[in-house]
Amino acid sequence: MSKFKQGVSYLTITAGLFALMYWIIFLGAKMEQSESATKAAASATARQSADFISIILHNFQHPLALLLAQIATIIVVARIFGWVCTKIKQPVVVGEMIAGIMLGPSFLGMHFPELFAGLFPKQSLGNLQFISQIGLILFMYIVGMEISLKTLKDKAYDAVVISHASIFFPFTLGVGLAYFLYQDFAPANVPFSAFALFSGVAMSITAFPVLARIVQERGINKTKLGTIALTCAAADDVSAWCILAALIAFVKAGTFINGLYTIGLSIVYVIIMIKLVRPFLQRVSEKHSTSESISRPVVAIFFLVLILSAYAAEIVGIHALFGAFMAGAIMPDSEKFRQIFIEKVQDVALVLLLPLFFVFTGLRTQIGLLNDPYLWQITALIIFVAVLGKFAGSALAAKAVGQSWKDSLSVGALMNTRGLMELVVLNIGYDLGVISPEIFTMMVIMAIVTTCMTGPALDIINRVFKHDTKNSLSPVSHSPNT
Repeated sequence: MSKFKQGVSYLTITAGLFALMYWIIFLGAKMEQSESATKAAASATARQSADFISIILHNFQHPLALLLAQIATIIVVARIFGWVCTKIKQPVVVGEMIAGIMLGPSFLGMHFPELFAGLFPKQSLGNLQFISQIGLILFMYIVGMEISLKTLKDKAYDAVVISHASIFFPFTLGVGLAYFLYQDFAPANVPFSAFALFSGVAMSITAFPVLARIVQERGINKTKLGTIALTCAAADDVSAWCILAALIAFVKAGTFINGLYTIGLSIVYVIIMIKLVRPFLQRVSEKHSTSESISRPVVAIFFLVLILSAYAAEIVGIHALFGAFMAGAIMPDSEKFRQIFIEKVQDVALVLLLPLFFVFTGLRTQIGLLNDPYLWQITALIIFVAVLGKFAGSALAAKAVGQSWKDSLSVGALMNTRGLMELVVLNIGYDLGVISPEIFTMMVIMAIVTTCMTGPALDIINRVFKHDTKNSLSPVSHSPNT
């Protein structure tokens, strides 16, 4: 009853104060009453009303308000498409990739041009790009933490052979594909070597985070098949990123000699991270091994290492994303400690910031550029080469080292998953001017198609080899960190 009385007293006092203020204002207005004053006041009221409307309209176009509207729209659309994809047994990342294209010029800009121009004006894209890059840096930090260097160091012979084959075979096919695409599709003044090497990298990428989640969702992460696939994908990602870093160094340096200098600095950077920074972080983790004892200063140390690593990689000339990846990879070996940091980062990175990258990619993806049957034939050729390189290359390598046909084909299907990692590589190539908008669009379509293939391909393989499950599903004593 006392709370009720307090509420009544609060409302009574508030109402009384408002009444007093209104009475004072009324008395003050009475002092300036006259016919001319009344007309002037009416005119002023009209001007104030017009000014208020113009202020509201101006606020809608304010950079901060526009950015917040963009973020809210992107998150909602990405969540909707991600939910739809989970219902049809596709990774959430597929839905987010499609959401990015739907919000870009390929759909929203084509069918609702005024809404598209109002929501994504050209002058606002710079802010969207920078924030999406922050999301990517945090995402690559997670990818690095999910890859265990100890697992890679101790990986089995089978994984070594399969991972190498899953890089070199598609890389070679990508270089061969570039020979046929260069004359018609390469940007002006781009050397064939840069175009060909980038094509090779784009063909040889595997999306380790997506693969890890597919393996985990299917409950095979602790089986022989899951262990081989995860180890191969981890080795694949590390190797592909090292190759990409070298390619970026040469493209940015402009000359072969400058490229060698950049590679030299990159090697020094990697040695410092592994030999100096990693032991320091290991000592810190040994003193703070539980979530209860990880204080804000400790968290600040690790995030400072992330930022400085990304900064150093950007300054050296091998891209900030490689620095973020490296900062995650050198995290202490403790799986529990890594998981604590993954949980701290992933909600902000994956839910809030990463969808901005998908939409920024979608704004660059102009499916309308593929306005000729010949261009769609080239797109189909790119998809065919991508699948042949990763799926067939990985499967044949797995079979060559003694795996069953079921396991070999399953490894091939999993390694063919490209997902977000492919989009990251494509955007780097686009920013460097190595690929044209047409090739960018074709390869984005390839990334979506090859990622969508993974689930159905595994289901078909399981149905065809439904009696051959003993070896692939046998548990192993240790599995990679997923």
